[in-house]
Amino acid sequence: MIMNVERPLLLSRERRSLLDRLAADPAAPVALGVTGLGGHGKTALLGEVARRCRQAGQTVLTTVPATAEPPEPGSVLLVDDAHLLDDARLGALRALVDTGRHRIVVGYRPWPRCAPLVELVDALRRQAEPVLLVPFTPAQTAAVCAAAAPELVGRADLADHVQAQTAGVPRDVDRLVRGLSATSGSTPPATPGPGEPASPDEPPQSVLVEFGPDLDRLTPDARCLLLALAAGVPLTVDLLGALLDRTPGAVAELVTSTRAAGLLTADHRIAPLVRHAVVALSPPTDRTAVWHRLVDQRLARGGTVLPLISSLRAVGALGDCPVPALRAAAEEALAEQPALAAELFAAATAAGGGSAPGRQAVAALLAGDLDTALRLADRLLTGAAPDDRAEAAAVAATALAHRGQVGRSVELYRWSGTPAASAFAEIGSLATAAAVGGAAGPGHPSGGGPPTLGAGAARLMAEGVRASIDGTPTTALSTLVQAAALLEPDGRTVLLPDSPAALAALTAMHCAELDIAERVLDRATASGIGGPLLARRHLLLRAWILMLRGRTAAAAGAAAAATTSGGPLESRDLLFATALELGVARRNSDLGALQRGWGHALDAVVRHPVDLFTLLPLGELAITAARLGDLDRLEPHLHQARALLGRLGDPALWSAPLHWSELHAAILADRPGAAEQHVAALTAVADRSRYAAVAATAAASWVDVLRGTIDPARVEAAARGLYDAGYCWDAARLAGQAAIRTSNRRAMTALLDCARVFQGRHAGAKGAPTGGRGAPTGAKGGQRPPAGGAALPAAAEVDAVPRSELSEREHEVAELVLAGLTYREIGDRLFISAKTVEHHVARMRSRLNCANRTELLALLRTLVAERVAVAAGGAWRERTTP
Repeated sequence: MIMNVERPLLLSRERRSLLDRLAADPAAPVALGVTGLGGHGKTALLGEVARRCRQAGQTVLTTVPATAEPPEPGSVLLVDDAHLLDDARLGALRALVDTGRHRIVVGYRPWPRCAPLVELVDALRRQAEPVLLVPFTPAQTAAVCAAAAPELVGRADLADHVQAQTAGVPRDVDRLVRGLSATSGSTPPATPGPGEPASPDEPPQSVLVEFGPDLDRLTPDARCLLLALAAGVPLTVDLLGALLDRTPGAVAELVTSTRAAGLLTADHRIAPLVRHAVVALSPPTDRTAVWHRLVDQRLARGGTVLPLISSLRAVGALGDCPVPALRAAAEEALAEQPALAAELFAAATAAGGGSAPGRQAVAALLAGDLDTALRLADRLLTGAAPDDRAEAAAVAATALAHRGQVGRSVELYRWSGTPAASAFAEIGSLATAAAVGGAAGPGHPSGGGPPTLGAGAARLMAEGVRASIDGTPTTALSTLVQAAALLEPDGRTVLLPDSPAALAALTAMHCAELDIAERVLDRATASGIGGPLLARRHLLLRAWILMLRGRTAAAAGAAAAATTSGGPLESRDLLFATALELGVARRNSDLGALQRGWGHALDAVVRHPVDLFTLLPLGELAITAARLGDLDRLEPHLHQARALLGRLGDPALWSAPLHWSELHAAILADRPGAAEQHVAALTAVADRSRYAAVAATAAASWVDVLRGTIDPARVEAAARGLYDAGYCWDAARLAGQAAIRTSNRRAMTALLDCARVFQGRHAGAKGAPTGGRGAPTGAKGGQRPPAGGAALPAAAEVDAVPRSELSEREHEVAELVLAGLTYREIGDRLFISAKTVEHHVARMRSRLNCANRTELLALLRTLVAERVAVAAGGAWRERTTP
């Protein structure tokens, strides 16, 4: 195939040097060699030489005589593929070169190298160094793409994709670029890994067909070699020798000849585009025969077989693979690709693979396919050997735990009888406050097992959960973090009802250690603890932390990423995801989203029974229920939660966050008696954990604020406690609500400044806020950022407030302006444009006869505070969402 020689990158520095040398003196003798692998442009370059020579009036000869007959004067002899000439013509050509009186350019490949060709090359080298043709650099490939397919230039990854597919071989670059240009309506194909299933993004079929003549010119052994390399596994010389029944020397010669054809890279690998062509154009019987022989050899030598089995799977040839190979490949895939492992175990079972269903159930569970895992495990429980029944019981118990059926899960774990299962049974019993203990069943013949990482982690998990109930938060958190670390090296294939990282994160959130929670979840995600089965659990908890910090947009994005990938959510993940959705909507004051999502939330609550590890979403939903006036429908579930905690002795670590949530629900539901009870409960356990102390102080401040008794310093200290613990939104909310209720305009300004800083909007300053891990300074001293971006001088205080009434919408806008929101943010909250918000503010300024924005803000603070006081009438209900 001769490429278009007018494309600029074909004329690289070496090629331009050759052409310039020939053009400098058309009559001067020259003898020059051009060498390169197949597909690297020898024919194209000689074609360009011929074209230029004819333009200069020279005669171009391309036939080599059998004798050393000199060419006609004024002619140039161009010889392509000299490596294919017979000995006589090679000898005659060498004799002409030796005279040094003719214009001769000879193109040849580096192999085969017969003795006459070696002599010819030596003779040419004595005249001048040969022109060596090499693969395109990425920059050259990019230039070829731009010249040949200008309609594709806008695709930033096109050149990188072409370079990766072709390894820069000019022939293959040209083929692929032309093929992509012809199908420019589609996306450039992604490079699938060895053995991956064929995808619609593979190279165009027209590109692959062009390799047909190149492959047809190969010997059967060379085609067999390419098929073996196309399987995607590294092959040693001895393995190839056994496959081809060749000596090491013969194998090396075969590799060299195949590389000379331009079908292998310099490191003897097969480029992705060539691999696609070899797989697509080889007869299926030849392809599967070679790969099956490779599978047998790899299996016999104890090597990895997954890439080979994956290649056979990609072409639909799994059916006649040996069962041991299928099972070995499935075990290899279990950690990284459990869904593929389940498919391979199923194929082994179909081919008569004996006990594969047990491992298939494990793989299905790790992949998150709980239906298949439960179905297979249930069959094994009734008819398998004792060891298989123990594994099946663990599979079923784990699946049921993820579906919220903790009681049945505990029963199966106990029956399984392994050390890890016993630990998981204890965790389930603690989570539901059920009786702990009971004899192990006959699931495992010995009732024991080796002290594996999984068994050790399970025991630490049980100890950590136990310590969270009757020990100290520090001990519980440390033990659970240790359990998570124990599984990080190899935790992808461990069956877990819940991950130690998730339990550690929950414990950390319950004791106000959000930084620790984030780190342990990040490590679990990076190491893949629990595989895909627990991946979404970790992501949802990470999103929950973002929500607690007040980063609602990031929390919503993280939750969406967790819920949109994979199949339907199981009940526990669904409960967290639904509570996350409503929690974000509540913090964004999005009443419409709360109303739309409430029905789904009730479904999620009904699907998952109350346990120790779902108290966070239950508390969040309690506040939402109160906000919507529907708290009574959630009351039975809250009663179950209180009863559960009561049976466990009301452990402070687990009960404090629920009391905090129920406090806000009571406030919204106008239940002052219930609110007082939650404040008292938090105060009683304030010395038990950091969270309890922070929440108790903040709860007391909330009650005082709602009563109208506002001590700015005390409120700010309580809000700073929340902020320092990571609960930025709650901190900002407490400070903001106190600000709009106080009659002291200086305190109002200071508290609003605090609210802005706690929300991450430091007015008038770019640096971090001061005072205690980034909190603002106290209300009674220190420097504060100016409210609304401008200083508030004492002269701005007014003695009388105009009695002009604002409209309901204007009051809403005023409250949000005072909370520090931008016009765009206010518009998003109220479903109006930012321009409309600006008009509302301008109209309020005009109606209230304010000279400037500073005076307007001062008047609005007073009007809003008065309106809240009048509307509340001493009642507990807040004007806006907590």
